[in-house]
Amino acid sequence: MRIEQTKRIVIKVGSALLFDQDSGTLNKEWLHSLAEDVKFLRENNKEVIIVSSGAIAMGAKDLNLEMQNLKMDFNQAVSAVGQIHLMASFKNAFEQNELKISQILLTLDDTEQRRRSINARRTIDTLLNLGIVPIVNENDTIATNEIRYGDNDRLASRVAQITSSDCLILLSNINGLYSSDPNTGDDGKLIPTVTEISEDIEKMIGDSVSEFGKGGMRTKIQAAKTAMLSGCHLAITNGSIQRPIKSLFDGRPCTWFEPSKTPMAARKQWIAGTMKPVGQIVIDDGAVNALKNGSSLLPAGVKSIDGDFERGDVVEVYSLGNLKIGVGLSSYSAKEGKSIMGHKSDEIGKILSYSYREEMIHKDDLVLLWV
Repeated sequence: MRIEQTKRIVIKVGSALLFDQDSGTLNKEWLHSLAEDVKFLRENNKEVIIVSSGAIAMGAKDLNLEMQNLKMDFNQAVSAVGQIHLMASFKNAFEQNELKISQILLTLDDTEQRRRSINARRTIDTLLNLGIVPIVNENDTIATNEIRYGDNDRLASRVAQITSSDCLILLSNINGLYSSDPNTGDDGKLIPTVTEISEDIEKMIGDSVSEFGKGGMRTKIQAAKTAMLSGCHLAITNGSIQRPIKSLFDGRPCTWFEPSKTPMAARKQWIAGTMKPVGQIVIDDGAVNALKNGSSLLPAGVKSIDGDFERGDVVEVYSLGNLKIGVGLSSYSAKEGKSIMGHKSDEIGKILSYSYREEMIHKDDLVLLWV
């Protein structure tokens, strides 16, 4: 895998990289170099999403608290303080590189519940289309598992999954996955490519030793499993250097986890194979031909709607001759769909007083079973 071939990249930044482990202060120079890397990626026509830890560490520093042995409720409260300072630091670094950022607060639960994940995906898509870099932070106020067990590796993999990203970069403190722990003095060798996470790979996993982050190689392997199932390439690389992403472009050693399918193929397999349809949409011949040619399903082509479904539910699509055309995620509920069917997309806002999107079913959310 070459990073040059990717289109949408998620970069996971851990607390151990953002903060100096001796002083506990924010590593501003490193953060500025990350912003330079993001600008470099944007100049090379890449969409970039960042998943960052660090709110708890930032809050603890601001409140002069020791991070070790903080109770869960203290962690959550400290994070609420740290979020403000963390985003201000990102804003300052990125603005100096002429980049606009936004903050998105998510939990693992948000990415695993269909309607929430669809809303998150569409928000991120819109931000990227506006040229804004989304910064995803864990919502520590309501999340506990991420605080207790991980350093956002799994959250980053889920963000990559719901956004159909084709590359996830986990910035670590080592070059990648080794055949044995390089910190023990053993003759461990860097593994450049992994195509299957076997039992042998699982046995190579070590544990984290950082005060500022709780994720180790174990959570990175869990993230790799999710990414590979999602059709997303994942790289574990050393992020402790300046310009770590640029160095990856230049061929710096790392470990690539290679999926067997593309993100879009994985997404459509998920839509077609894992969720039960709860409604039916019948479309006219013109719409059938449009779908054959790779277009989305517009309200104008809808003739009838059956079922009691909500926005984001899976529905079946039929022709007027009762031939099943496909299945997809509806952008509107059954009630909303009945109001806008047969109308042009630019009339949706006037009819409903709001508009989610122009399509009844977007082509990326549609799996054709017959063409």
